[in-house]
Amino acid sequence: MLNTFSVILATMYLCGTNAFMLLPSKVTSAHGHYRYNLSLSTSTEEKAAQEVNGEDLELMLTEWDTPLVVDAYATWCGPCLLMAPEFEAAANDLKGKVRFVKLDTDKEPEMAGRLNVMGLPTLLFLDQFRPEGDAEQVEDSQPQAVLKDRIEGALRKDSILALCDYHFFGGPKPEQL
Repeated sequence: MLNTFSVILATMYLCGTNAFMLLPSKVTSAHGHYRYNLSLSTSTEEKAAQEVNGEDLELMLTEWDTPLVVDAYATWCGPCLLMAPEFEAAANDLKGKVRFVKLDTDKEPEMAGRLNVMGLPTLLFLDQFRPEGDAEQVEDSQPQAVLKDRIEGALRKDSILALCDYHFFGGPKPEQL
């Protein structure tokens, strides 16, 4: 009989992803039962894609210096776990040009609802809204976000980079994701 961990490993193998960076750790409960946690890394280095709460995200949406990509995920979501290393790799490649953040929808259900997250994972590509018109009026207005794209489902690093290039840097529209 296959256990959950075996199913996850088989899925990762069949999908041909780099998600083997997921590392199991054995945890003993108070009752002496064992369970396995999947963590994305055992290192203490700082992640390029930081986890944020709803309040942090609200603040980011008012202070614009670079475009923003939000990964709305859940820790129990298989495709979310598969995409996590791909999202982190894309964040490393575009560090300083695009901000990448992760929002745990189980910890932040109100913000997930406000963002209209219906499926997991959901990627939101956001940029600063730049109204046309009088330059003086533009300077007086508060920075606002504009949703460039919403993708539901796991993507590979190359697809995330291609979408960032298209939405934020004027690159060609990706033919295939």
